[in-house]
Parts: sequence; structure tokens; C-alpha cells
Amino acid sequence: MEQQNQQDLNDLIKRRYEELEELRNKNFEPFAYSFDVNNNSAEIKNNFDKYESKDVSVAGRLMALRRMGKASFATIQDNNGRIQIYLRKDEIGESYDAFKLMDIGDIIGVEGFVFKTRTGETSVHAKSLTLLSKTLRPLPVAKEVVDENGNKIVYDQFVDKELRYRQRYLDLVVNPEVKDVFIKRSKIVKQLRDFLDDNGMLEVETPVLQALYGGAAARPFVTHHNTLDMQLYLRIADELYLKRLIVGGFEGVYEIAKDFRNEGIDKTHNPEFTMLELYVAYKDYNWMMDFVEKMVQNVCEKVFGKVEFEIEGKNVSFASPWKRISMVDELKNKTGLDILAATTDDLKQELKKLGIDIKGNVSKGKLIDELFEETIQSELIQPTFVVDYPLEISPLAKKHREKEGIVERFEGFVLGREICNAFSELIDPIDQRERFEAQTKAREGGDEEAHQIDEDFIKALEYGMPPTAGLGIGVDRLVMLLTNQPSIRDVILFPHMRPEK
Repeated sequence: MEQQNQQDLNDLIKRRYEELEELRNKNFEPFAYSFDVNNNSAEIKNNFDKYESKDVSVAGRLMALRRMGKASFATIQDNNGRIQIYLRKDEIGESYDAFKLMDIGDIIGVEGFVFKTRTGETSVHAKSLTLLSKTLRPLPVAKEVVDENGNKIVYDQFVDKELRYRQRYLDLVVNPEVKDVFIKRSKIVKQLRDFLDDNGMLEVETPVLQALYGGAAARPFVTHHNTLDMQLYLRIADELYLKRLIVGGFEGVYEIAKDFRNEGIDKTHNPEFTMLELYVAYKDYNWMMDFVEKMVQNVCEKVFGKVEFEIEGKNVSFASPWKRISMVDELKNKTGLDILAATTDDLKQELKKLGIDIKGNVSKGKLIDELFEETIQSELIQPTFVVDYPLEISPLAKKHREKEGIVERFEGFVLGREICNAFSELIDPIDQRERFEAQTKAREGGDEEAHQIDEDFIKALEYGMPPTAGLGIGVDRLVMLLTNQPSIRDVILFPHMRPEK
């Protein structure tokens, strides 16, 4: 069956190449240089009274054809939707001969006037037709058939997820609703930027290629600079450079940029992803919690006109204030374990009760993270800030001003997914060096994601950094939630894929 399908495809491609040759033999240019487009499908259809009998110029991809001798109907799809075209041989002359050699997928330009058919469909009556691009491969366009019982049966849908990710250009053509997700993504990013700008923050750019990577717990991608003969890393975070700018006197800086982490791929992780990082002088993590609530609520209202969403069958409200809970207290209530006093053996034993048997030299911080993920995280449906993180898993956060063993850090969760991470930033260079050294020991013990010591960053802190609140938001994850998409690949135009066999 697969061989037959491939043969059918080859036959269709061969026929299109033959049509291409015939078009050229008849002096029709199959790949145009330009076309003046003055109107789009949506504006015409939504404003028929304004456009009735008026001349328009539209262009788009042929998505349906009904040839009927000397008159035909076609449907084209542009950036805004679809509109029907009516063509008569005695009106468009030789171009009708070219039309006979056109296929679904070809891109055409039409000049004509607007009218309504007898069935009431707004259409463009063509006065001229121009072939703009001949498609040489058939589109996987769905076909609908109504059976004898009146049931609609759809064939040849382009539904294979992996193929849709690999060939996003086709996905956007034949599943136009996908385009709306990426339009919404663009608007979300713009509104984040507008909100930050309106609140006095400055957008900056920091290095993608770094001699030392830092700012997160992750494995980096490694590359090599030939001229300098040195190993470099793609950044895993923007943090340490943005904080250098706070040292330099900027009081509010942010970057919306690509970060790269050499780690697994799943529904919420892609090796290349978009982060918003923000650092504000003279503020702390309490201020930042309030700011995040306002920023996300602003995005919801400006882009979607609402703060309540149905996501994966659950009603979620992004209205402030968000719930705030303590990691230490929640884990004690759930497991009876004081994670600050617990040993690694205590934590391993607690995880074993949950069916997770962890062996070997694993840091206390990673065990706490695992325990939180297994017992608490999935229950955080409404937007929630989790505070009171143990010192062991927060090497860049300031120690809590009142509580021993924890830091001033929060993470935001929605539907059990982390969407942001923030600190009262560590500004004491002596403390920072001790934390980096502890990370070095963890690294020597086998933790590949532990921080390196960044001597220049410590030097910057020695020159003095004001109290600072820092934030990182996973833009892809926020878009996933607000557009109700189940996978990070659904909100990245070209997600990373395994090589095709």
C-alpha cells in the first residue's frame, strides 16, 4: 500500500512537471516576479456593502477548483482566509488556457469586481488572472464526502504530528487555524515588551556565545572558535550578563531571547527556547511577585480580552492576586518530612515510598526537587507562587532575611507547569563565591548541571551591586497555556526533530 501511495505521488508530480512545460510552451510565465495586491479575503467578505461591484486585486493559493467548460469557480486562500473566484473564458481570454493547467496549491493573482452568487456567497468576478507560482508537489488537502446516511467523511487530512512539525510550511497552508496560534504568540511577546517598556525597563542584548555558561542548572551546547582556538558555549541563560549591567548602573534591564540547553525533549522542553529575563535594582522577590501578576494579567487582557481561560478542560483564572504557598510547609504537610533537616537518605526513603528508587550520589537539592514534583507540583492548577526554596537548589538567590536554610525565591506554576522563576538576587560576592565552590564540589561528584565558577562575575559583584529582583519567564510555556496547546512544539514554528530515517 505504501509503495502504491508513493507511485501515485510520483505520477502526480510528473504530471505537474508536464503542465509546467506546457505552460512555458504556451508563453505563460509559471513563476512571476510580483503582483499588486490591494485587498484581502477578510476585508472583502466582512464589508460586502462597501466593496459590492467595486474593483479589487487579490492573490492567494488555490484550495478548490470547479471547472465547468467555459466558466469555472475556484477558491483561493490568503493570509486572512478564503474567498471564491468566478472565471469566464470570454472575459479573461488566453489566461483561461493557463487556468486549465493549474492545480490545487498553485498561487494566483486575480483582478476583478465583487459580487454575490445566487447562493449568496461573496466572490470576485475575475477580469484578469495571473499565475504567480506553479506548485510541483500536490498539497495534502483534505477531501470531504457525505455518505448515504448524511455523515461527513474526511479523507487525506494532514494530521500526522511529526510530519506537521517537520513541514510547518505545509501545516500552515492546509491547517490555517495553526497560523492563529503563532499570530497570538507574536502578540503575547509584543505585549510583554510593551508592558516592560511602559514600566521603565530597558531592552538589551547579551552574548549568545559565552566563554563560561551560567545562570541556570543545565548542560550546555559546546562549540569552538577557530581564530581564538577556544571552547565556547551557547548560553543557557542571560542572567549573569544582565546582572553585570545592574552593577554598571542600569536600574531595570530585560532581554527576550533564545537560550539553549543540551537536555531532553518532551512536551515542555525544546533544546532551543525563548526566555524573558528581567532584573530591577532596589527591588526584592516580593515586589517581583506583584509585578509578574500584573504583567501576565495585562497580557491576557490586551491580547485576549479576558483573564479566565479554559485550558485542557480546566477553568484557569490569571486575575491577581495569585495564591502563594511555602515549599517547606507544603512538603511537611504532604509527607511529614522536614526537608531542611532531612538527610539525603531520608529523602531517598521518602521517594522510595512513592515508587522512585534513586541510587548513587545525588545532591540533596535534586532529591527535594524530585519530591516536590512528585507530591505537590501536579496539584497546582490555578496560578500559584511557590516560595521558601532550600539553599541547596538556589545558588544565585539571596538567603532569606528571617528563615534559616532557605532563600528568597519563587517559582510560578499553572496546571502543574513551571512558567517562571525569580529571586531576591545574591549580591554578596563572598557568599556567591562560597555557593559557586559548593557547586564545583557537586560537579566533581557527578552533577553535570552544576554551576562553574565565574570569576569575572564575582569581580563585578565586588565592585558593588544594589539590591535586585530577578525574573525568568518561559515564553513558550506561557504561550502554550494562553493558546491551550498541549506541546511546546505546537508553539515553536520549527521545533527540533530527530533526523528522518
